[in-house]
Amino acid sequence: MDITTDPQKPAPAPVPHQPPAAQDDGAAHGVTRPGDRIFLGMSRGSGILVLVIMAAIAAFLTYRASIAISEDEANFFTTFEWNPSGVPSEFGIAVLAFGTVVSSIVAMAIAVPIAVGIALFITHYAPRRLGGTIGYVIDLLAAVPSIVYGLWGALVLVPHMNGLYGWLDEYLGWTGVFEWNGGAPRSLLTVGILLAIMILPIITNVSREVFRQVPQMHEEAALALGATRWEVIRMSVLPFGRSGVISASMLGLGRALGETMAVAMVLSPTFDISASLLDPGGGTFAQNIASKFNEATPMGRDALIASGLVLFVITLLVNGAARMIIARRKEYSGANA
Repeated sequence: MDITTDPQKPAPAPVPHQPPAAQDDGAAHGVTRPGDRIFLGMSRGSGILVLVIMAAIAAFLTYRASIAISEDEANFFTTFEWNPSGVPSEFGIAVLAFGTVVSSIVAMAIAVPIAVGIALFITHYAPRRLGGTIGYVIDLLAAVPSIVYGLWGALVLVPHMNGLYGWLDEYLGWTGVFEWNGGAPRSLLTVGILLAIMILPIITNVSREVFRQVPQMHEEAALALGATRWEVIRMSVLPFGRSGVISASMLGLGRALGETMAVAMVLSPTFDISASLLDPGGGTFAQNIASKFNEATPMGRDALIASGLVLFVITLLVNGAARMIIARRKEYSGANA
């Protein structure tokens, strides 16, 4: 039986040559050239190196902290005292944990709304030249060393806080949180204000770059539907940049938790917890380590390292929580819309 080809039927398209399956990990990543393979190896090695360094830090802190805690005659987590070199040795982190958390919360409560407002003003309200000038000033603030902030806080901020403290005591003193007994304004509130100024450039810069990435079509569509400028920001810009703002806030919180010299120059450290934010005293992990490390005995240094381990764990938990929040908020990014 003869089989003839139908002249009306098009010939089948030739099958393109299929490259052989990738045989190694480099080919699986689309790496074919030697330079790409080298870059892949260096990138992977850098990632592994970061993990090794983190593990080494954690192991060192844990080892030295275990030595101190084993010699502690008091409860390490609830004791309101710091006397690791005494007989018996008694020290705890209750005051340090309270001061670190409270001052960071105050700083975040002040800095985040202001930073987001500045970022929105630069990207959606200010003329290009004015926005560029403000952005340049914000970048300069981010480059100021913490010791300069500490000097400014001790010499300028603290002497001018009496008026604010008096106003808070007059109108909000009944709450107990803002009750002021006339002491020097070297309290956790002053520290929180100083930290807010320090982390403001970090949150502003990251938020500004996130808001600039909002798809133009989203904003134009909202404007075409008759939305006002604020409605465009509320419905298009803020949902898109929510995860970025959270990331920026966590970066600022990380600096607030670990700030040392500026806090040490402003705060009057005491191992006491007060219900009022205006009472002088308190302490933070970083400030306590910086002020006591030089004259500490070997046992005292191990105790300071133990407090540093707690700060290390708190920072890891904060960053882990931020990553979880960002992962859950990816659907709001609008990047794939």
